[in-house]
Amino acid sequence: MRKLKTIEMNRLSVEEFKEAPKLPLIVVLDDVRSLYNVGSVFRTCDAFRVEAVYLCGITATPPHPEIHKTALGGEDSVSWRYFPTALEAVGELRRNGWLVFSVEQVEGSTKLQQLQLSDGAEARPEKGYAVVLGNEVKGVHQEVVDASNGCLEIPQFGTKHSMNVSVTAGIVIWEFARQLLLK
Repeated sequence: MRKLKTIEMNRLSVEEFKEAPKLPLIVVLDDVRSLYNVGSVFRTCDAFRVEAVYLCGITATPPHPEIHKTALGGEDSVSWRYFPTALEAVGELRRNGWLVFSVEQVEGSTKLQQLQLSDGAEARPEKGYAVVLGNEVKGVHQEVVDASNGCLEIPQFGTKHSMNVSVTAGIVIWEFARQLLLK
């Protein structure tokens, strides 16, 4: 096997990305403190052509060298907005027809592998889906969990009860892309 050269991958330009159809998913970052995590989420959102990233609370916004270090330009291609709180972002999303899931360990959460986006209660909403990812220590704020349509949980089998927010974003975004784009 031979590794492909960048030119052979037929990557979109930033302009082509902005015009291309998007995965109907918005990623909401609720008080994510690490700029490297923010950048990594932008890079993953670019890879799956996510609709937008909403940056909330203490979450830093581009342009910033530490975000760029891990985003590698994803902050230029993926649309983003800032909200003073994730609760405000979730309220706007729900009012505008988006189905919102917080990614959090809660009573009655839906295990990610059980999420069905094609039928049932999680059937495609008017606009699309949003996932809320929380602070590296405290997770998603309880009032944001309460305002969400539901919660998703990634099963874990080790001694830790959490994963890095950018790793969680990659797993969750992949599942939405798998169900919505790769049928």
